[in-house]
Amino acid sequence: MSAANLRARLRAEMTEEIKAVAKRHLATDGANLSLRAVARDLGMASSAVYRYFASRDELLTALIIDAYDAVGDAAERAAAGRETALEKWLAAGHAARDWAIANPHEWALIYGSPVPGYAAPRDTVDSATRIMLLLGAIIAEADRAGEIAERAPLTGRFAEELAAVAGAYLPHLTARVIADTIAAFFQICGAISFELFGQLNNTVEDDRRGFFEYQLRAAGRLAGLTG
Repeated sequence: MSAANLRARLRAEMTEEIKAVAKRHLATDGANLSLRAVARDLGMASSAVYRYFASRDELLTALIIDAYDAVGDAAERAAAGRETALEKWLAAGHAARDWAIANPHEWALIYGSPVPGYAAPRDTVDSATRIMLLLGAIIAEADRAGEIAERAPLTGRFAEELAAVAGAYLPHLTARVIADTIAAFFQICGAISFELFGQLNNTVEDDRRGFFEYQLRAAGRLAGLTG
C-alpha cells in the first residue's frame, strides 16, 4: 500500500471514529454537539478534530447525511424483496420504523426539532429525499399498473409548485398524486415520531407494530393505493 493510500485509509477510519463518538453524544446531549467534548472522548486535542471536521455544523451535516442514507437503505432493501406496490409500501414503512426504534437519537436528529443555529446545506438533499422518492416510485409503479384511484386535479399555487416537483423527479405523475404521496409520507413520519417520543404510552402498548401498519395502510390509501 502506498503512503498516500495509507494516509487516506487512516483518515477515513478516524473520520468514522469521530462520527461514532458524536452519535453517542446525540444520546446524551441531543444535537448540541461539542467538538471539544468529542475530542476529549477520543483522547485528542480539539485542534486535531478540526482537521477532519472544520466546525460543529460540518460534523452535524455528516451525521445527518449518514442517518438519511441509513434509513433510506433500510427502506429500499425491504421494498426490493416485495412484489406488489402495496407490499413494497408496507415493507418500506415498517423498515423505516424499525430503523427509528433502533436509532432513536439519529431519527430525532433528522425528523425532530430543528437544530438552533444550523442550516442544512444542499449536500443533504439527495439523502433526505431517498425515502420520499422511493414511495413516489412505488406509487408510480402502481399508477402504471392502473392501481391508483382516480382523483380530481389540484388547483392553486401549491399545485403549480408540486407540478414542478413532479416534472423534476417523477414526470409521469400528476401534481395530485405527488401531493398525496408527500402527505402520506408526512403521515408515516408523524406516526413513527409520535410512537418514538412517547405519545402512545398508556394508549397502545402491546401491538404498536399492528397499529403502525393500520396507519401505513391509511397513508397508502391517501396516496391512492387501492390494493
